[in-house]
Amino acid sequence: MSARADAAYDNAYHHKLRGRLWRALEGTAYDELHDSGEPPGFCMSNPFPPRDMREGDERKLLVASHDEELLANVAADLFDESELNVGSMPFSVEDVRALAPDVGEPGTRGTLETGTGLLVRIPPWQCDEYGIDHPGGETAVYWRPEHTTEPLVRQLEANLDQKHDLFAPEYLPGPSDVDGSLFDGYELLKTFAVPVTVTEGQTMTYVLSKWKLEYTVRDDHHRRHLNLALDVGLGERNSLGLGFVNVAERTRPDETELEGENAFA
Repeated sequence: MSARADAAYDNAYHHKLRGRLWRALEGTAYDELHDSGEPPGFCMSNPFPPRDMREGDERKLLVASHDEELLANVAADLFDESELNVGSMPFSVEDVRALAPDVGEPGTRGTLETGTGLLVRIPPWQCDEYGIDHPGGETAVYWRPEHTTEPLVRQLEANLDQKHDLFAPEYLPGPSDVDGSLFDGYELLKTFAVPVTVTEGQTMTYVLSKWKLEYTVRDDHHRRHLNLALDVGLGERNSLGLGFVNVAERTRPDETELEGENAFA
């Protein structure tokens, strides 16, 4: 994408960017997903690199989905209508190309990095189990570092289970149906709060976190689960661009050094 004017980077881009992608799907079979309440099966990065821009500066945007036809509809619309305004950031789409990220065959070691903040909420009925103080009522608790990684790991797996039920053939096992964890290690990069417009006129302040997630692909099922995370995102509110993940490093079984696989480069 090319910036059409000087602009400050808009950290509240989420709602506007989501709206532009839904507009690209108007009149297609995916229109009915808009108000279904179910995960829509797509996720996107932020416009990156995330810094103030001058007219003509280049930025990139990644859109991921398990459904190639959905991506094809978005790509076709961006070809036909190249103007892409993300809040106060005006862009023109100069090029659209397909990528095929993959965590690698069994035996591959690597790292996924959350390109955008990860939203994980702990239901009130599970707070006692984790020793988390709950203020009462039905409000979920945002994950924070003092809660330890246990509730985060369990919520991520449960959320990916839900997406597997929606988007994968029912005869295939989901993440919780197999032995072993999704990830070998969790490195917290930072925790931060950001106001996000979830619907027109409603803004919520989410507590988000960014991570490096280490993995070793055990088998074809584990590979499929990790690739599903690449396609539809981890955690909640993926259609707002939260929970977008990317392969940062990958070492195939016959290699000894990590190779860069960062699609943001």
